[in-house]
Amino acid sequence: MSVTHLESAPAEQESTAPEHEVAPDRVWRTIVWDDPVNLMSYVTYVFQSYFGYDEPTATRLMMQVHTRGRAVVSTGHREQMEVDLQAMHGFGLWATLDQEGE
Repeated sequence: MSVTHLESAPAEQESTAPEHEVAPDRVWRTIVWDDPVNLMSYVTYVFQSYFGYDEPTATRLMMQVHTRGRAVVSTGHREQMEVDLQAMHGFGLWATLDQEGE
């Protein structure tokens, strides 16, 4: 019995790049989402007390959350946005992070 060596094409290499690459030079943002639990006055209060927004700015952002379903409430380096995210969760608000341009 003879053995025949078959040449095969090189195996395709799996990509090691993550599916969702993080661009370090892009700005991160904290997004607050609408929820059926928190009152509009409370959301306005959180934006004023935590971020230091004046009443008109806090009200405008709250109305974006209420009417559009979300609002970007802060932007900056990822580390600070993670602090802001945890603060929003601490206040009982639904919030997430992402990078600008996504």
